[in-house]
Amino acid sequence: MSRADFTRIPPASRGFANAVRARWGTAIGSVLLHLGLTAGAVIMLLPLFWMVSAAFKPLPEILQVPPTWIPKSPSLKSFQTVFAQMSFARYLMNSIFVALVTVGSVLFTSLLAGYALSKFEFRGRNFIFMAILSTMMIPFQVRLIPMYVITYQLKLVNTYTGLILPGAVDAFAIFMMRQYMRSVPNELIDAARIDGASEPGILFRIVAPLCGPALSALAIFTFSGNWESFIWPLVVTNTDNMLTLPIGLSKFSGRYLMRYDLTMAAAAISVAPVLLFFLILQRRFIEGIALTGLKG
Repeated sequence: MSRADFTRIPPASRGFANAVRARWGTAIGSVLLHLGLTAGAVIMLLPLFWMVSAAFKPLPEILQVPPTWIPKSPSLKSFQTVFAQMSFARYLMNSIFVALVTVGSVLFTSLLAGYALSKFEFRGRNFIFMAILSTMMIPFQVRLIPMYVITYQLKLVNTYTGLILPGAVDAFAIFMMRQYMRSVPNELIDAARIDGASEPGILFRIVAPLCGPALSALAIFTFSGNWESFIWPLVVTNTDNMLTLPIGLSKFSGRYLMRYDLTMAAAAISVAPVLLFFLILQRRFIEGIALTGLKG
């Protein structure tokens, strides 16, 4: 249809044609968007699928060319070898304990600091907040040697306390909770104070439940960050029974041979707790990410 013919169409029909064209454009855009997201998801999941598939294969099948995506003879031998030949269960328990205690400590300290910095007026509040934020600009590699010296002087090397203490307080967590708590109405806190509630009671019985989504998001960030931590556990531990999972995984790489079958089996086991933790908090995590981006 030419432009001249289109101008001869009555206005009502012309509006209907524009609406149909807009609807088709929206539908095509939605289909292209979903196709792009699906392709991206498949590309991102391919390494995970290969890892799980290789965990059930013997080493010769992993190394064969062309590779096979589905194991020809699935076996649990790699998983049995991982637990039989190494203290893998010990590494796993160490990582779980360190990660969970660190998550609890970070949530507690960030809740206290976020409440103080967002709901109390005192001299130097903004300076303290900016000082906390400034620590995020210092790379971990710069802090590594001073942290180790302090840990050594406190005789915390090769202990759970030495593994946990440097990550017990997190600047990003304080920033996140402070931004989220600014959305909690001050009138609600004032009403609780008038009713005679104490400050700890207000924080843990009123403010903390309202910050559930942000706390869930923060818990996932902290858990995954500590779960995959490598440099600090490598520096601060020196006995086999104190190693965490990332250090244990590196032991499957030999000088002349890489045991891909054992590495993939161990990696598949190490991914499971993170996925489980995320699935438990998934709903509130997404809500917390969406809401935290709108605060402050």
